[in-house]
Amino acid sequence: MSSPTYHDPFASYRELTLRGMVLGALITVIFTASNVYLGLKVGLTFASTIPAAVISMAVLKFAHGSNILENNLVQTEASAAGTISSVIFVLPGLLMVGYWSGFPFWQTTLLCTAGGILGVIFTVPLRLAMVVHSDLPYPEGVAAAEILKVGCHDPNIENSGAQQGASGVREILTGGALAGVMSLCTQGLRVVADSASYWFKSGAAIFQAPMGFSFALLGAGYLVGLAGGIAILIGLALTWFGIIPYLSATLPQPPDADMAGYAMGLWKNNVRFIGAGTIAIAAIWTLIVLFKPMVEGMKLSIAAFSGKGEQAAHREDLNLSPRSMLLWIAIAAVILVFCFHRFVADASLGSVMAWTLVIVCTLLTILIGFLVAAACGYMAGLIGSSSSPISGIGIIATIIISLILLMLGEAGGLFADEGNRQFLLALTLFCGTAIIAAACISNDNLQDLKTGYLLRATPWRQQIALIIGTIVGSLVLSPVLELLYQSYGFAGAMPREGMDPSLAMNAPQATIMTTIAKGIFSHDLQWGYIFTGMGIGAAAIAFNLWLKKATDGRMAVPPLAIGMGIYLPPMITPPLIVGAFLAAITNHLIRKRYQDSEPRLKNAERVGTLFAAGLIVGESLIGVILAFIIVISVTSGGSDAPLAIHLDNWGTTAQWLGLAAFIACVAVFARRVMQAARQR
Repeated sequence: MSSPTYHDPFASYRELTLRGMVLGALITVIFTASNVYLGLKVGLTFASTIPAAVISMAVLKFAHGSNILENNLVQTEASAAGTISSVIFVLPGLLMVGYWSGFPFWQTTLLCTAGGILGVIFTVPLRLAMVVHSDLPYPEGVAAAEILKVGCHDPNIENSGAQQGASGVREILTGGALAGVMSLCTQGLRVVADSASYWFKSGAAIFQAPMGFSFALLGAGYLVGLAGGIAILIGLALTWFGIIPYLSATLPQPPDADMAGYAMGLWKNNVRFIGAGTIAIAAIWTLIVLFKPMVEGMKLSIAAFSGKGEQAAHREDLNLSPRSMLLWIAIAAVILVFCFHRFVADASLGSVMAWTLVIVCTLLTILIGFLVAAACGYMAGLIGSSSSPISGIGIIATIIISLILLMLGEAGGLFADEGNRQFLLALTLFCGTAIIAAACISNDNLQDLKTGYLLRATPWRQQIALIIGTIVGSLVLSPVLELLYQSYGFAGAMPREGMDPSLAMNAPQATIMTTIAKGIFSHDLQWGYIFTGMGIGAAAIAFNLWLKKATDGRMAVPPLAIGMGIYLPPMITPPLIVGAFLAAITNHLIRKRYQDSEPRLKNAERVGTLFAAGLIVGESLIGVILAFIIVISVTSGGSDAPLAIHLDNWGTTAQWLGLAAFIACVAVFARRVMQAARQR
């Protein structure tokens, strides 16, 4: 009996089109700028997959012959924006240590491009094991596939429906408008406060109850989910109602010290290392857990490539060929060698030592990049790209690179010249940037491949699209970083005298990774606080394992998120927590009110996700626009706050206005989600 003839209903569909690539590039530019701003300000980035899918549907529905696979390729390319921008977790450190005074365009672009290409290629062999033969949920990849299905009108697509791209764009625009107006009032006009806090003492112990009013963070919290929100709340409470009170009560305080200033100094100089230790041990544990599936995935992939396993018989099974993968790796390696050689050449070292450092950094990028690519790809499948601990991976990579370069420097006698110590510190951050680029792109690639798998897209075309998106995003990074640096400055690195340090971009991950690397090279890293954080992380891991077992996997408290609650600035985490609880409360109300809750929950989740993405994009884009205005003002001899309205005795009023606006946004957010549930 002969096997049935295979029929591919999508064989004639166009996927990788010029118009799609142009649209994807434009979306990439916008979302890269947004993510760079958000990441530098608060240490978080958002996944652009879902909003890119909605925008693509809304635009391409006016183009002749558009289809769901073309839309999928657009979102695949644009998703690079939510990922390659994560290099800002390390790269600004080169300015913080005083090695760079700006962001050299070609060095920055080529380094990020090479790392991103490696991230794409390293995850290609893992597709079979982690996407096709895996039960990993891939929350964002599945959500993007469902949105694309609902938004198309194609008889070949299961569960397709009436086009909803326009309504999706409406949600993004509404959220964007709200967040944009708020951002203009807080950062531009400065008539509304973006945070408030209540400080109090018990004896010598100092406590803080912080609150932030960022609409973008409210949206990010909605996407994080309840488990992450509870974990962040635990980290926040542990810091400001446990660690800080203990340190302030036991360490000597200057008699004339300002209570808030002293406590924030303790957090910045001591407690953040505890958070870094917690994040690091959580990331290491994740790598240990993932080791077995990583090995199994590689075995399956090698078998497939060698002809001993499953063969790609159909279009939707075709990855990039092994030959093309090796070619792309070679191209990335050549670019890395060029970048590292150009960087090392500025240090005036001997040729032997110079080439040794170039080769070592190139190999470290490729080897560590491969390991973290596999880990990040798995984590994206498990918890989503937005929640994947890229910063934890970055901390581990920074420590490894620092220790290796420290040993090389001591063996080669480089530290006879103290200037070489700063050079090796800078080289650590430069190399770490390439590794982060590989990690963050791999974090996104498997998520996109899951979307494509559900839609029966062609994998190799998706992989090419993501490489294109990586290149476009890398081209945008340097100008945006330079713009934001010149406009606001970074914490510990201001481009001009007289700038307001309170307005500087926090760049929290870059700050802590720079501090760790600096501490390793100067032999004064506060290992005690890092080990304390590791102890907290180990306890969190044990508790999380027990909780999962006791509740049959229904409940979890991610250890990494606890570390983030300790590590992130106190004004950042409260709106994240509110957003996470908002999502949980609305879902609970929908289940309670409606017997047919599942389809209603799906529609509510879709609307909530798009509205949240709008909040993030709106605030971020206004921040970038204000940066342009500030640069124009400063270069023409004006103020670095050209739109500010200076009102006397306005501080308390501004805080109450910020709180009222935040509450109003929460109410509007909840109302739109509940309305979506009623519409089913």
